[in-house]
Amino acid sequence: MSARVRGGTMREDGTMPTALFAHPGAELFGSDRMLIESVAASVDAGFRTVVALPAKGALVDELLAVGAEVVIVPMLVLRKALLRPRGWPTLVKDALRGWVGARRLLRSVRPDAVYVNTITIPQWTVASRLRRTHTITHVHEAEASASRMINIGLYLPHVAASSVIVNSEFSRATIARALPALARRSRVVYNGVVGPSDPHLPRESIDGALRVLYLGRLSPRKGPDVLVEAARMLTESGVPVRADLVGAVFDGYEWFEEELRQRIADAGLADSVRLHGFQSPIWPYLADADVLVVPSRIDEPFGNTAVEGVLALRPVVASDTSGLREATGGHPTTFLVPPADARALADALESVREQWPTVRGQLRESARRADERHSVATYRQDIAEELRAALA
Repeated sequence: MSARVRGGTMREDGTMPTALFAHPGAELFGSDRMLIESVAASVDAGFRTVVALPAKGALVDELLAVGAEVVIVPMLVLRKALLRPRGWPTLVKDALRGWVGARRLLRSVRPDAVYVNTITIPQWTVASRLRRTHTITHVHEAEASASRMINIGLYLPHVAASSVIVNSEFSRATIARALPALARRSRVVYNGVVGPSDPHLPRESIDGALRVLYLGRLSPRKGPDVLVEAARMLTESGVPVRADLVGAVFDGYEWFEEELRQRIADAGLADSVRLHGFQSPIWPYLADADVLVVPSRIDEPFGNTAVEGVLALRPVVASDTSGLREATGGHPTTFLVPPADARALADALESVREQWPTVRGQLRESARRADERHSVATYRQDIAEELRAALA
């Protein structure tokens, strides 16, 4: 499908400019959804917009729907498994194939701007700048707990970028500890987050079990097992709870889902804690929930899921860490608890239940604030501005 011309942006010679986006996956999680908004901004600004992905997936149809062209190319995507000795052969193979694929596509498309979405695909930044093409890196990752040397290695290729976008002040501070010069060149653009089209308040009173929802990857760092433990504690103390976990594992992490299922069975929670796998859209699950939890164990560069919960008129209990503080800050219906502390999470959920009329009465005010702070229209304007800089 060819891009639709909306914004009227043109090169000096009167022809349509081209933006090439590179992205490391084809799913529909946080950075994937932000890619859709960035691509929509490019199309709206009048760019022919081409997106390079390493594989087909649910993301492809979403990109086509906003007017992009999609190309599947070999790509090196940095994963922790590739950094272990067992993964080195695959790392070398993917690096060679990815370099060739990037160079060929750059020659074919001849973009005016290249937009590298995440730091996990560093070859695109380097290959683009070697062709003297204006290159934007959008940083969605930040782990302040990682060693400085690891972070230097991850961020260093993106020193070659013409400009750098980060999704939070926390992300910029993490870069600053590794590469201060790169942080000084970066610009914070808060994620534009889409809420449900017609959100409804949750039920007026909690009759029966408290309905708790988890949305996101099933991985140790995201902490779904912390929710399972909190559900066990609440159940044993006589507080009925029903927990729904919506999300899937990365390839190679199937062992964690097995452990999670075993933990649920061992706790006798098979009837009250349910795993639904990946689901899209997520709004029906939020509509059925009383409260959303974001129990991440370690640093989150931002927290799209938390904002989605607020926009869906649901109270949110999140870990008191990193970018989640920025995503939840200032809302009267968001509550922060220490990371990996199941007891604190259980207590917070019980408190929400006990204060339900008050909490429910403040949900629309929280949603109004979140909509102002994370406006999709403002986000698209900021991305379009970055792309137009390539033509200056």
